[in-house]
Amino acid sequence: MIVLGVESSCDETGLALYDTDRGLLAHALHSQVAMHEQYGGVVPELASRDHIRRALPLLEQVLADARLDRHAIDAIAYTQGPGLAGALLVGASVACGLGLALDKPVLGVHHLEGHLLSPLLASEPPEFPFVALLVSGGHTQLMRVDGVGRYTLLGETVDDAAGEAFDKSAKLLGLGYPGGPAISRLAEFGDPGVYTLPRPMLHSKNLNFSFSGLKTAVLTLVKTKITNICEQDKANVARAFVDAIVEVLVAKCMAALKETGLKRLVIAGGVGANRQLREALNAAAAKKRFRVFYPELEFCTDNGAMIAFAGAMRLQLQPEAAQRDYAFNVRPRWPLDELSI
Repeated sequence: MIVLGVESSCDETGLALYDTDRGLLAHALHSQVAMHEQYGGVVPELASRDHIRRALPLLEQVLADARLDRHAIDAIAYTQGPGLAGALLVGASVACGLGLALDKPVLGVHHLEGHLLSPLLASEPPEFPFVALLVSGGHTQLMRVDGVGRYTLLGETVDDAAGEAFDKSAKLLGLGYPGGPAISRLAEFGDPGVYTLPRPMLHSKNLNFSFSGLKTAVLTLVKTKITNICEQDKANVARAFVDAIVEVLVAKCMAALKETGLKRLVIAGGVGANRQLREALNAAAAKKRFRVFYPELEFCTDNGAMIAFAGAMRLQLQPEAAQRDYAFNVRPRWPLDELSI
């Protein structure tokens, strides 16, 4: 079965073709970072309009790369939510329009399920069950994953997500958009221990997160303790911020593994590409004797491959989930624990 995946939840347009027999056949991605950079963040209306321009050319690209005719597609999966409503509507309408034109079934996919399952696209995928840290610009959650559609929420952020804290703190330091990668790069030049920032909820005795206070601590540090901030000071603050957020994420992952008794940890979402986080988790894995799995770097951010793959997995387990009436709706807010098989 060949599934076309369409991703348009925020500021990346992604299309991909996944074959349940041969694996990923082709994928293509357009990022809107350059367009939104001048505004310091994503402008929803501009994002939606750009998805309209990019979707069909990317479809032609993946078909050409896979050397397939569009009629070879067996089903179409699209991101139904969560995400920006206008952006989601573009992907949904493209997918359902193609389904109608080609007489193929379509399936709405949960964006976060795509991220959770993306490490299964790697050359050495994890086996179920595992603990998953879903960490991105909009979400920070710990999940127990027992199979496709079998997710148990263990903990989540009560305010800002980790990626959101990265972006906001980077802005406070005068760094460009997107701020997460910029502050991580800058932290590599910082000296450890020069500044100390709080580790929110590190000892909360639960698996929840809170990063709004960490962002506020960065603001307080920059505004009240540093005058005429120089580049080295910026690097030192960045180092203190990254050290704090990584320590919290690693500690909560360790607690989740201990609570569940599992030995496999999966990291998914854009912050999963962070080098400092990966190094800390790999060191903890070596010490605590568990295995940690990451998606390929190209699949850490939003992409069509994870949507095609998640759609294919669901259709194999639940063929009746696909529909042919081509009416669609999107779910900008959609809790992951509502999913089931």
